[in-house]
Amino acid sequence: MDFSIISTKLYIPQTRSHVVKRSRLIDKLDEGAKNNKLTLISASAGYGKTTLVSDWLACCDQPAAWLSLDEGDNDPRRFFQYLFAAVKMNMRNMDEEAVERLDIVHSPQLPSIELLLTTLIHTMTATSDDCLIVLDDYHVIQSETIQQAVASLLERMPNYVHVVITTREEPLLPLSRLRARGQITEIRVSDLRFTYSEAAEFLEQTMGLQLSSEQTALLETRAEGWIVGLQLAALSIRDQKDASSFIRSFRGSHRFVLDYLVEEVLQRQPSSIQQFLMRTSILDRLCGSLCEAVLHSEDGEPTVRDASGQSILEYLERSNLFIVPLDDERRWYRYHHLFADLLRQRLRQQLNASTQNEMLIVAGLHLRASEWYENNSFEIESFHHAVAANDTERAARLLEGNGMPLLFRGAAAPALIWLDSISNTQLDAQPALWVLYASALLISGRVSEVESKLKAAEYAIQLVEQDEKNRDLLGHIASIRATIAVSKHEAETILIESRRALELVYPDNFPVRTAATWSLGYAYQLQGDRAAASKAYMDALTSGQKIGHVIITIMSSLGLGRIQECENQLHMAAETYQQVLKLVGDMPLPAVCEAHLGLARIYYEWNDLHTALQHGQISVRLAKQLEHTDRVVAGEVFLAKLKIAQGDVSEAAAIISKAEHMASQYHFKHQLPLIAEAQVYVLILQEHLTAAHTLSRKYNLPISQARVLLAQGNTATALAILEAAIQKVEAKALEDERLKIIILFSIVLYAHGEQIKALEALREALTMAEPSGCIRSFIDEGVGMKKLLGVAIVHGIMPNYTAKLLAQFESEEQIYQFTSNELQLDPERVLIESLSARELEVLHLIAQGLSNHEISERLFIALTTVKGHNRVIFDKLQVKRRTEAVARARQLGLL
Repeated sequence: MDFSIISTKLYIPQTRSHVVKRSRLIDKLDEGAKNNKLTLISASAGYGKTTLVSDWLACCDQPAAWLSLDEGDNDPRRFFQYLFAAVKMNMRNMDEEAVERLDIVHSPQLPSIELLLTTLIHTMTATSDDCLIVLDDYHVIQSETIQQAVASLLERMPNYVHVVITTREEPLLPLSRLRARGQITEIRVSDLRFTYSEAAEFLEQTMGLQLSSEQTALLETRAEGWIVGLQLAALSIRDQKDASSFIRSFRGSHRFVLDYLVEEVLQRQPSSIQQFLMRTSILDRLCGSLCEAVLHSEDGEPTVRDASGQSILEYLERSNLFIVPLDDERRWYRYHHLFADLLRQRLRQQLNASTQNEMLIVAGLHLRASEWYENNSFEIESFHHAVAANDTERAARLLEGNGMPLLFRGAAAPALIWLDSISNTQLDAQPALWVLYASALLISGRVSEVESKLKAAEYAIQLVEQDEKNRDLLGHIASIRATIAVSKHEAETILIESRRALELVYPDNFPVRTAATWSLGYAYQLQGDRAAASKAYMDALTSGQKIGHVIITIMSSLGLGRIQECENQLHMAAETYQQVLKLVGDMPLPAVCEAHLGLARIYYEWNDLHTALQHGQISVRLAKQLEHTDRVVAGEVFLAKLKIAQGDVSEAAAIISKAEHMASQYHFKHQLPLIAEAQVYVLILQEHLTAAHTLSRKYNLPISQARVLLAQGNTATALAILEAAIQKVEAKALEDERLKIIILFSIVLYAHGEQIKALEALREALTMAEPSGCIRSFIDEGVGMKKLLGVAIVHGIMPNYTAKLLAQFESEEQIYQFTSNELQLDPERVLIESLSARELEVLHLIAQGLSNHEISERLFIALTTVKGHNRVIFDKLQVKRRTEAVARARQLGLL
């Protein structure tokens, strides 16, 4: 038999130009070659295994024996002929005579494996050079003889020889023993996936695309770092006029991806495995028993035989078949998104081609999944599959949730999608669904649609026999109306509807009773009874946690956080708000805008303006998803306050004007005093004192009136107003208001010439403020407070805290000045457009002397993205180079 050598199998593939340099993996390969016997690179098709190794070898000065394997290499004679040829080509000083004596090609009988290995090891021992042996595409090797030979080679070869194996499947080698001895380096799918920055570099440098950071991030997320997936998408984008639309719609069903996955992955599997993959593709996550339940037909016969679900999943993982483990126990898995898309499409194609009814078969798969999930206490997942099976009765029963409706456990969004899709006739038949519909709309922020659903529920209830269940539903309706009144800050309506709800609902209807208790707490808070509000919130929180009512747990926590803020317990409030965000996780719940706004206020008070801005912007963005609420206005007013702190008074005035227009347009009367307070502050800074005086009196704002009088020099009247205000807030125990008033009171006393009383008032304010770390409440009072703090430190009043506040004043530099002359806008100190948070971050790193490449690595963004930020920063600062940008930024107080 003639085994002529195909030399191309022995050559290291050439690296392409513009290849993405994967330093983190190159370092891992270097370390493995230095310390271990074997480097195993195992991943599905298209993850860049061969490219990575060839790129590494191009940078490596070690000789490497490369062998690209194919199906024919399962013949031991052919395998060893090529292996010896590869070693001979790349190793110096080897014993060539020993190899020639073997004469593998022309010997009538293949020499024993023992002799072949002994000769190979002898030839490698004869040279002192370090050597690498690369076996590429090892998954094609099915021969047990060759597998055993490679295992023996790994056991006996010299320390200066290192083997690198690339494979799509787990090889039949003693990997456990190598791991135990610390002799193996493993690079898996999780390592090979492109990071965002690598994906961005690949798409721009290798594929020649100019995509925005958002487009790149979306494409990288969809492809899950799969390199060929990104490449196939890039090839398709070149032919698209609208890249954004294509990226949003990119799926595994795209023709390039489809052809690749079918040819390279799916068709290489046995038909039974293909069947398993397609039928379990209806599942978002998989475990052995779930797969078995789904794959059994109605008569109990399995559709995939001869193996357990768990064993098949373990096989798929060993084969790197685009399956992702979801836990350390290897119990739960999911398919790669693009692979799942392909499988679902193939399932549809297979069923369409069959004589059976496609819808019934797929519905049966979903129904069996729903039953398994319900039996295993995964009610939300069971509901999803009941909906997919088009089983309305089952979905309705699951949604009601055995006393705790699923939408209160975080399933409002899928519940709403389903309820939107079913007919009024179906809803009328089960009035409880109308009520759940209204609840889901309320939770999702579609407030304007709620009342019509409540009226439909009341009408449907009238058409059926009255019983205790319907009385309970009427109580639930009252609770929902109380919640709507919360969004409008209507204390009396909240009290009436909440009490009605508590009167009508079942004693054991804990979800509705808990919601009514929470809304009572808000009514008490509106009335200024913080003690009663705190108790109601705590009761609702305790009950909500006990019964798993996620929404009320969140809303009660938000209420408690606001009261903690009002009690100047800022650290406790911040922790409460952070707990809310952790509890919400990825749940699309616009109401958590309150948590972000609370954190924005707290970080502002701590003078962390960057973090305050981030939370403030998120709050406004989330609030815009809510209908007919004033949360956007509250967020915008806060952002205006932040602009003032940054010295941008004109922008603050514009934001406040917009907020006022919105409040007037939508009749948000509750927000008008807050807006007026901000407007007065701006008018004082702009020296429009008459207008400020008129506005402060119109809304009866004592603190604002005192500020205007202080600016006018009328300290006596200002003192009288503040003294009356102090008595009023002390009677109501309003700690936050009391702190604000006493801070201003100390400044007015000092301006009035009563230094001793001013210092006494300041000491009281400092004592109240220090535990919470308040800073901005003092800094925002401007130069008058700075002078008074200077006097206080001379008198030894709380020296540490006073010194800290004075240091904060100094750090403000000239971003904003508090005297009227300095309020005139200087063209040299004004930006055409303010820098974004990310641009400020890049600017700070430029000032530290970091290169564009170093900034890219520090911020985990593409080099091109850094350069793009640089261009925008230079334009906004009106400069042409880095040194000018830093100088200009320092002049503007940005650094």
